Amino acid sequence: MRFRPEQHLRRQSDIRAVREQGRRVDCRAFTLLWLRRPATGANSRVCVVASTSAVGPAVQRNRAKRRLREVFRHHQHLVPAGCDLMLIARAAATRWPLAELEKKFTDACGQIQPASPPQAP
Repeated sequence: MRFRPEQHLRRQSDIRAVREQGRRVDCRAFTLLWLRRPATGANSRVCVVASTSAVGPAVQRNRAKRRLREVFRHHQHLVPAGCDLMLIARAAATRWPLAELEKKFTDACGQIQPASPPQAP
């Protein structure tokens, strides 16, 4: 499945909300932050971040982001609809085999709780 433009988390306010209010899952090669949007039924969106201090120079940062986007693209069906993700890369994201990154991502997606049903008054 393609990584469509509407799946990119781009707005700074949305990214800030995920960073400040989102839940965190540590996967050693990357950190996954997730936050549910109030509107249900929408696509899940993702933002991939790699800093110089955590990953290294531009070549490694770009490789880490490319690999994490590919992992999301292959396993986006595991992310609940209406969920915003932020993947923060670490140096190991460039060294680990892609299969191991995919396993960590699928394990992390299993920790994302589905939307709770509305409470009856």
